[in-house]
Amino acid sequence: MSQVLFASVDDIEAAFYDAFNRGDLEALMALWSDADEISCVHPGGTRLIGLAAIRESWKQLFEDGMRLRLSVHHGLSHTSPMLVVRSVLQHIVIEGEDGMPPPIIATNVYARGAFGWRLVMHHASPSPETGNYLDDTPRTVH
Repeated sequence: MSQVLFASVDDIEAAFYDAFNRGDLEALMALWSDADEISCVHPGGTRLIGLAAIRESWKQLFEDGMRLRLSVHHGLSHTSPMLVVRSVLQHIVIEGEDGMPPPIIATNVYARGAFGWRLVMHHASPSPETGNYLDDTPRTVH
């Protein structure tokens, strides 16, 4: 299988959320680096390390049958020539349910390599049940 070249982080991030929304495991996994120490944390989940564990977690999520749609807002980036860290709010709509739950706070880390940009870490956490999620007021948590 040939690797798709992602020339920009915007391209690979768009491909990530598109693959998620379509429930396309192969397209989603093609975005990950083949490095040994890639990691993924799903909301409320444990830290998964390596392609096999990450693949299995996404496979289970997609096979669950629940149709989720993600949209991404309020992205913040830290950029260097070889690494980009993005913090975003993921708004999830669950097919068949009314209302919108609080957003998920996600951090995506991308590294530039031989095949352009690749995902090396995805960490998603539930946000608090209350508060204004859209303002940029700094908050001290710990």
